[in-house]
Amino acid sequence: MGHRCTRVLFLVLLQVLRTLAEDGSIECVCVGRDCMAQQCKGDECYSSVTVRDGVPSFHRGCLIGPESRSLTCLTSPSASHAVECCARPMCNANVSVDSLIQLLLRNPEGEPMRYSVETLVLLVLVPFGVLVLLAMLAVPVCRRLHPRQLERLHEFDTEQGAIDGLIASNVGDSTLADLLDHSCTSGSGSGLPFLVQRTVARQISLVECVGKGRYGEVWRGQWQGENVAVKIFSSRDEKSWFRETEIYNTVLLRHENILGFMASDMTSRNSSTQLWLITHYHEHGSLYDYLQRTAVSAADALNMAASVASGLVHLHTEILGTEGKPAIAHRDLKSKNILVKKDMRCCIADLGLAVTHTQADNQLDVGNNPKVGTKRYMAPEVLDETIQMDCFDAYKRVDIWAFGLVLWEIARRTYSNGIVEDYKPPFYDLVPNDPSFEDMRKVVCVEQQRPFIPNRWFSDPTLSALVKLMKECWYQNPSARLTALRIKKTLDKILSSLEKGKPDC
Repeated sequence: MGHRCTRVLFLVLLQVLRTLAEDGSIECVCVGRDCMAQQCKGDECYSSVTVRDGVPSFHRGCLIGPESRSLTCLTSPSASHAVECCARPMCNANVSVDSLIQLLLRNPEGEPMRYSVETLVLLVLVPFGVLVLLAMLAVPVCRRLHPRQLERLHEFDTEQGAIDGLIASNVGDSTLADLLDHSCTSGSGSGLPFLVQRTVARQISLVECVGKGRYGEVWRGQWQGENVAVKIFSSRDEKSWFRETEIYNTVLLRHENILGFMASDMTSRNSSTQLWLITHYHEHGSLYDYLQRTAVSAADALNMAASVASGLVHLHTEILGTEGKPAIAHRDLKSKNILVKKDMRCCIADLGLAVTHTQADNQLDVGNNPKVGTKRYMAPEVLDETIQMDCFDAYKRVDIWAFGLVLWEIARRTYSNGIVEDYKPPFYDLVPNDPSFEDMRKVVCVEQQRPFIPNRWFSDPTLSALVKLMKECWYQNPSARLTALRIKKTLDKILSSLEKGKPDC
């Protein structure tokens, strides 16, 4: 951008100088070896004397063009050379060789000659005037060529209908896989380069609304013939959007069991601000929706559970190094925030409430979002407010509690001897459809109840193994709960045993 703008400035300057040169119309006296006649026509007149070996040489003539004026009139005077320039018709006719020689005599060798008032005016005013003219001409030209640069993410330009910012060149016919696998990522390690994010966001057309929630809506969009998911936050939920964008741009976050992030943008639709988060699209939708529609086999159930555990392990694990990844706790894990992929494995989504931690500086970043998660999935220590807010491990244990509830939801919809239960949310028989904080605290903390487990699950080797696992996620004492890595290894072992034909209990 800088080279193009410099080139424009140069062309404008050249045209101005040419115009000035073509307008020369002052007649001057011409005396010297270069004169074809006694008069000449130019932009200015000059008279000069040069002393060589004690012999003076006197010249008069015309100056045409800015180069000639600058070389003749604006050169530093010396004791052997004197020149006077003027810009009036025939103004050099009255300048005599004696007057110029007198200037030389008043300036002995080694003492610089003083500039005349007219020369000083030329030295100061002419460059200043040219700079002002160039600035006036260049500003509108550069504005047409390049949009103004983005200073802050939240400065919204209502006339443009989007944040006024840098516009990247068209990404062409690249596919999502090409962009995500082969592009350099401005250090994010997760999404696209930030400039490409803006370009991709503005090329998306919304097709249909596929979900709504307290944050806003989720739409299926089209980008260069491929489906993408567009999560549209309302302006009042800006903190969630900003936090999720921040987390998704974490270095090394990309993982097969974490929802693939593409871009984030702010736009204006119907005179209102919209905050967009663009991710991969999974046609099966959330685990919550999928389980309501479809019952699953034991193998699919284990694959779903193991993939969620794998994503949770990646989130909870800190990767050390100069370009490392902080440990992340989700804080709002539930079946609605888990998506089902085509291969029946899952990926974790919705990182708007996530907490990060780094061991190097023991820095715990909880963000600035006041929301605390979904009440139905809250752990006992959150409900009775005994959680250690300054301890990162406490947030990981909250995720484990919620994972146990998700495991229970999957188990209810798993076929066993041809029998399967209807989908129900955790604690469906103990609290109202929209439970209050106090409802959940009473059931989970005071009565210490857990989701109902049918007797027939214990007669099925796979389901009984899952029951044992979920119970170890539901300990009242947070420190007694399993870690995500232990859960993953246990699920992998159960799945491996099932594939060999003898489920592990």
